[in-house]
Amino acid sequence: MDQGMSSDWANLPKHLLDSVVETLVLPSHYVPFSLVCKSWYSVAKDNIRKHERMTAPMLLIYSGKKDYWNVFNKATNKILDFQVRVPNKRLCGSSKGWLLYLDRNDVDKNFGITLVNPFFRVKGRRERSNSLIRLPPLMPPGWENWLTSSYTLENYVFKATISADPISNPEDCIVMVTHMDRLELAFIRLGKDTTWTYMDGSDNIVPGCRMIQEVIYVEQTFYAVGYFNELLSFDVTSQSYSKIHVIVPEDKPIIGQVKRYIFEGEGKKLFMVQRYTDYVEVEEGFHDRVTKKFRVFELNSAKGEWVEKNSLGDIAVFVGDNSSISVLPSNLSGCQSDCIYFNHDRDHVACLLPPHDFGAYNVPEKSFLQAYPAHVDKLMKRSLQLPIWVIPTLYFEL
Repeated sequence: MDQGMSSDWANLPKHLLDSVVETLVLPSHYVPFSLVCKSWYSVAKDNIRKHERMTAPMLLIYSGKKDYWNVFNKATNKILDFQVRVPNKRLCGSSKGWLLYLDRNDVDKNFGITLVNPFFRVKGRRERSNSLIRLPPLMPPGWENWLTSSYTLENYVFKATISADPISNPEDCIVMVTHMDRLELAFIRLGKDTTWTYMDGSDNIVPGCRMIQEVIYVEQTFYAVGYFNELLSFDVTSQSYSKIHVIVPEDKPIIGQVKRYIFEGEGKKLFMVQRYTDYVEVEEGFHDRVTKKFRVFELNSAKGEWVEKNSLGDIAVFVGDNSSISVLPSNLSGCQSDCIYFNHDRDHVACLLPPHDFGAYNVPEKSFLQAYPAHVDKLMKRSLQLPIWVIPTLYFEL
């Protein structure tokens, strides 16, 4: 190309580069963009937070082939042309672009949690050495009693999350799990702890911290929502964990099957979603779980109570076995504002496969929507593992 006709790529206007960044989805696209030149790197780094909020999570659907999963992009409503490699294990969480799965050591028979970054393990591409992070054994008091049943193995860890990315921010990475029959909490600080800390109330810091359904991390504080709609907060960045504060006290129990999710919405406000399910007989002796409705609540921290809302605002929420994800869908053609996209996730009392309880719920209209194209719907119903949402991790200084 003649030098006089060549483009001055380094001096393209920022608004043009911003528009290009918004079209990028995978780290395999995003990182090369940042390496073009110094100005492109600056634009990429400035937009990383915005990009995360504008990127719909990907849905991983087990392919049926050992350890390989299809990747469905909700923003385009298409399955991507590659697969990721994730061990065919019980996935108990998805957070900050990482999956967490439960494993069992065949030698000493104990249980462990492993972190895996699926987008470091794309089929046919070179795999990064740090795509797997194995944690010390999770052995709370009474764990030996769980060795005799495959059912209890599946429910040994109900849900797991992390506070920070273990590669880009390892000093602040804390793994938090809800485990065993009483859904108690345990945590471990990556690179700092050699054993788990079990928040079972034995130290009198938080007696009765049980039946926790989800935990999130917002601005250096963990928030946990329980079976009775109680909201707790605590800090574990110090040498041990701080006294747990009750932000919303326990409420009267709700009759029926109700799952609770919490997430950060617009303006750093905390929201809780209640998911009402039931079991419907599809043929004699066989029942399917069906989601009947959702209710949305916003935290009024001054009064210490949940306030029911008829709208989520200009956000979409993705719930399931993943840590609940909220995104701004304004520029995402495949997502709708004021909608809850839900997966068939694991019950504490039962897990029925193949998955079938998934879809989308319009909050203000209180109606269900078709969330997936027909071929994706069929693929999910044939899966032998529960699908899970995950947002691709974006890295710099690689």
